[in-house]
Amino acid sequence: MTQKTYNVAVVGATGAVGQKIVKLLEEKNFPVQQLKLLSSKRSAGTTVDFKGNEITVEEATNDSFIDIDIALFSAGGAVSKQLAPEAVKRGVVVVDNTSAYRMDENVPLVVPEVNGEDLANHKGIIANPNCSTIQMVAALKPIQDAFGLKRVIVSTYQAVSGAGNQAVEELRSQAENFLNEEEINPELLPVKADKKHYPIAFNALPQIDLFQDNGYTFEEMKMINETKKIMHAPELQVTATCVRLPFFTSHAESVYIEVEQEGLTTEDLWRVLSNADGITLQDDPSEQVYPTPLSAAGKTDVFVGRVRKDLDQDNGFHMWVVSDNLLKGAAWNTVQIAERVLEKGMLLK
Repeated sequence: MTQKTYNVAVVGATGAVGQKIVKLLEEKNFPVQQLKLLSSKRSAGTTVDFKGNEITVEEATNDSFIDIDIALFSAGGAVSKQLAPEAVKRGVVVVDNTSAYRMDENVPLVVPEVNGEDLANHKGIIANPNCSTIQMVAALKPIQDAFGLKRVIVSTYQAVSGAGNQAVEELRSQAENFLNEEEINPELLPVKADKKHYPIAFNALPQIDLFQDNGYTFEEMKMINETKKIMHAPELQVTATCVRLPFFTSHAESVYIEVEQEGLTTEDLWRVLSNADGITLQDDPSEQVYPTPLSAAGKTDVFVGRVRKDLDQDNGFHMWVVSDNLLKGAAWNTVQIAERVLEKGMLLK
């Protein structure tokens, strides 16, 4: 039986995540009949290889979505706000990898292994969560299902690629300047739009996105609010501290949790994590086995290690969660959502 194929658009195809999406569509043999690559006017005209064919990137406009079945957006929130509704008007299902619609009560916010059933409620737009949220909830979900979950405290250690290609280049050039004992002139991090900029090379920046009135950054509030929405747990206690560190790929997280069930052991958590979809448990302290950003780079799973019981709180546990922020944290989760939409027959036309 011939596999049905679909017309697919990628918006933001020349960006860091867009490039990964195009690569994954090829690697995972996504059923593409026609692939349309879209970008800003500035990037239009460049070519991208897909299955041995050179595809010319076009400027994204309202009419770009005529005859498209599903569109994968990763071009910034302003673009999504402008173009996603226009795509839906033309019968397109949009999977949006920006913060534009994540907290919209009418838009499902989905990690397929965690809350894939929420896709049934989509009205044309499906939101892809924040990269740091995705990997954490993937690790929390099997624990929540097995033992209940009351509290989460997370500190993140996030790669510069989460801030885009320009941040990667800033780290690279600053590292060279530092090693050559040359002056460093930061222009981008922690946030391009903020008043001050600090060096990222050989440094740690406890600010990702802009500060909010409550003293938390927008990134931290995204993790807090998205986790509650994805896990259908508005009463869950969640707090976050998000830090940018000077490495290129993968986010790492130190996560403290309190479960509802008493008397559990580390082995109980190992058991549920080792059987969870999309999770690879790497945890053997006697052999120094644990995940790192480098070991997770280029892989689509979420890696968990350093699982241990809190010394004072009987129902408290600590764990270390690492994943490639451009793959499971962005492009791969987007493609997984698209795959699930097709499998469940959830297109608009």
